[in-house]
Amino acid sequence: MKTNSLLLSRLGACLVVTCVIFAQDKRDDAKVAPYFPTPQAVVSKMLQLGELKAGEKMYDLGSGDGRIVIMAARQYRADANGVELDESLYKQSVERIRALGLGANAHIVLGDLLEQDYSSADLLTIYLLPVAIEKVTPILEKQLKKGARVIAHDFEFPQWTPAKILNIDDAEGRSHRLYFYRR
Repeated sequence: MKTNSLLLSRLGACLVVTCVIFAQDKRDDAKVAPYFPTPQAVVSKMLQLGELKAGEKMYDLGSGDGRIVIMAARQYRADANGVELDESLYKQSVERIRALGLGANAHIVLGDLLEQDYSSADLLTIYLLPVAIEKVTPILEKQLKKGARVIAHDFEFPQWTPAKILNIDDAEGRSHRLYFYRR
């Protein structure tokens, strides 16, 4: 009897979560890509692993405070682009880019990462939850050109096979896993 009660309780909780997810409006998509800043050492490794070169077009999906876009523009002289849904983070990124004088190479779009065109991308960097990866996968499969590279931080693309996997620790001792994909 106790097992049935526990099972019903868990099923009820799953049903509530499912209803909440389906009831969310578009602005709540930020919850599938919550802001959690990538440590600078990990940012550096992501761009190295992604083989970013000067002049290449890169996108950071869910760009947060713009740190990946800024490093890509500043250190690699890439055409660096970010997509951010949160208006406050967007404004913060744009201000940092302006203050650093990187406006020619670094750009942030205020918008939904699921509604952008990535067909010109040479490299994409992604730090998204699995539910967001599931949503963005068919878009990337349609849009990415042959040879485009994708670096996923901590969460892999389940339908894709990574060409490389890199485990690194940050300055605080937290472990991170980077997945390198080539389309």
